[in-house]
Amino acid sequence: MSDACCGPAPTTNPDGAVAEPDHGPERWWQVRELQLAAAAAVLLGAGWLIGRAGADTAGTAVELLAAVVAGATFIPGTLRNLRHRRIGVGTLMTIAAIGAVALGQIPEAAMLGILFSIAEGLEHYAVTRTRRGLRALLSLVPPTATILREGTEFSVAPDELALGDRMLLRPGERAATDGIIRTGRTSLDVSAITGESVPVEAGPGDELHAGAINGGGAIEVEVTARAADSSLARIVHIVEEAQDRKGAGQRLADTIARPLVPAIMILAALVAGLGSLLGDPMLWIERALVVLVAASPCALAIAVPLTVVAAIGASSRHGALIKGGAALEELGRIRVVALDKTGTLTRNTPQVIATVTVPGVDDAGALAAAAALEARSEHPLAQAILTAAGPDITPADDVTAVAGHGLHGTLAGIGLRLGKPGWINPGPLADQVARLQGEGATVVLVEQDATVIAAIAVRDELRPEAPEAIARLRGLGIDVAMLTGDNDRTAHSLAAEAGITAVHAELLPEDKAALLPTLAGGRKIAMVGDGINDAPALATANIGIAMGAMGTDVAIETADVALMGEDLRHLPQVLAHARRARTIMLQNIGLSLAIIGILIPLAATGVLGLATVVFIHELAEVLVIGNAIRAARATPLPGLTAAPTTTGAVHVSVAASEHVLGDACCPPAAASAQRTAPAEPAGRTPTLLPLTMPNSAAGGGQSAEDGCDCCQSSSAAADPPSSAAGGRTARKTDIEVSWGLRSDTPRQQ
Repeated sequence: MSDACCGPAPTTNPDGAVAEPDHGPERWWQVRELQLAAAAAVLLGAGWLIGRAGADTAGTAVELLAAVVAGATFIPGTLRNLRHRRIGVGTLMTIAAIGAVALGQIPEAAMLGILFSIAEGLEHYAVTRTRRGLRALLSLVPPTATILREGTEFSVAPDELALGDRMLLRPGERAATDGIIRTGRTSLDVSAITGESVPVEAGPGDELHAGAINGGGAIEVEVTARAADSSLARIVHIVEEAQDRKGAGQRLADTIARPLVPAIMILAALVAGLGSLLGDPMLWIERALVVLVAASPCALAIAVPLTVVAAIGASSRHGALIKGGAALEELGRIRVVALDKTGTLTRNTPQVIATVTVPGVDDAGALAAAAALEARSEHPLAQAILTAAGPDITPADDVTAVAGHGLHGTLAGIGLRLGKPGWINPGPLADQVARLQGEGATVVLVEQDATVIAAIAVRDELRPEAPEAIARLRGLGIDVAMLTGDNDRTAHSLAAEAGITAVHAELLPEDKAALLPTLAGGRKIAMVGDGINDAPALATANIGIAMGAMGTDVAIETADVALMGEDLRHLPQVLAHARRARTIMLQNIGLSLAIIGILIPLAATGVLGLATVVFIHELAEVLVIGNAIRAARATPLPGLTAAPTTTGAVHVSVAASEHVLGDACCPPAAASAQRTAPAEPAGRTPTLLPLTMPNSAAGGGQSAEDGCDCCQSSSAAADPPSSAAGGRTARKTDIEVSWGLRSDTPRQQ
């Protein structure tokens, strides 16, 4: 309603620092707009009572004061916008309020301001509360961390942790940042991050993420990320950036709403002008003012953005990162899901179950040759072979990966190949290979100097929750298919256990991508994989979903949706949540357009007066806000959990989102692959900067010479919270219109 771009200055904390977005009002009665609306309502009631007592002049004066107090929430911002040659919903409301006063309808003007302020305050509070719920994740970082230096324990603030520090984590304590366990074994509670309540066993060499609770013995952890760059901080920042990205529904609302503002002003002028030629000019001017209010697209402007903010924030607290409104809407339209096998349907912890060799070669020698090629690989099958081969491994030289087939290299001058049957001829081991594959194992062949010497069988067990997840997907009316590079018999054996009938095996990464349009059959399709080997398919699908993405930069960067945990039931949960959020978006848009379409003719013909139109208009807006907030509710499935929603103190410096949701004045600049952190005070660690977001829309803002200096790149980089601080969020300025903009000013798409 007021200007989210060039409006009031950001709120500041007592120490003068700019407030973070979650530092807005914690209770609804602390919202400034609601406070002014309440004061104006009291004054309006007092004025009415004074007038009834016979003091008409005094009563009118008090009612006028009520109108002024109520208008203080939007009239000053409107005047600033006009100075910058911009009009918006606030302009329409200001004209209507001033016109009503001029026509002597002072109580109606006060009522307009009161109801408008209430709707604005509720919107402000709803978005602030949602963002605060997201930032509550940062309260999982403890106020201090214990580190070991030269055998002595020190307590330091999380921001003071440096790479390589040894962090001591006692039982029951939370991790302040990411690291690798170096000493001790324990069980970790990561439910606040992944949404999974089952503790994870961990020991030396295992990763530990910020916010995890040590549920076992004391452990020593080597710090691998500063607190501001931890996985927990990255989640918060990615979701804040994602909430600002528009989807088709929001673009539709913008497309409809933006031209409405000038069109409404023209319509009101025509009603006043033409009506004056036909009858009483004052009557038709009054009707024109009512039309201004009736046609104001307030609810339409917030119908989608508020739903997106609420839905994405809720999903993040349930272990799923949805990267923007576009991804949320597409996710709600998904009717086909293609699942990768390894790491998605399976546990991603394969083990060597058998080794078959030719005469003259022992098992240890075959495993050593295979491990030499796999020594630097991160593939799950490689880890199984390395574990079976033991610690003494000599890496091969000149190792080259052939995508979808295997590896080749040399060891002590001897040529080695490791790969799938078909790329390597099993020769004398063909019968054993067929038998192992029939048992559901994945078989790789080892070749030495062009002669096959061994077959190694590896099996990755199906996730225990996979059949339930598949059944839930089918319950949503979603078809499920499995895509894998594994052999056909292994794939069908595992698919039968999971309850999947559509199986496509022995596929190369590019084959998976090429197959997706056929599987979709004109419907929306999602690809679920690990975000690395399945990158082509993730990019080809309407929605790419990365499983088990916690701490995996590639998965978080390439996928549209990242499931942080390993429980496959997160998939039907997030799909159902997105479908519900999309339904709420459509409901809000439909209600908003219906209200406008009904009120305009009734207002223009005089059927409804100003007070009635104001009440209906603002009531519809409150209904839209309340409906949008429903998207923040998500019920976790049994065995899954939600992150805490209570806000505690934040003990880590994390930069606020640079963008303002749906800011029509100044679209966000395109994300850059290389960003330079703004200068920090001495002794402080750099704050987290936004990661590069795929498909980020390029944008730009007005220059200072256009009268709006809020979007200059220098100020945006130096003061990201300039328009979001203190809880300022998506406002009705989504539909503000500028005149005098240069024709080459880019707009967010």
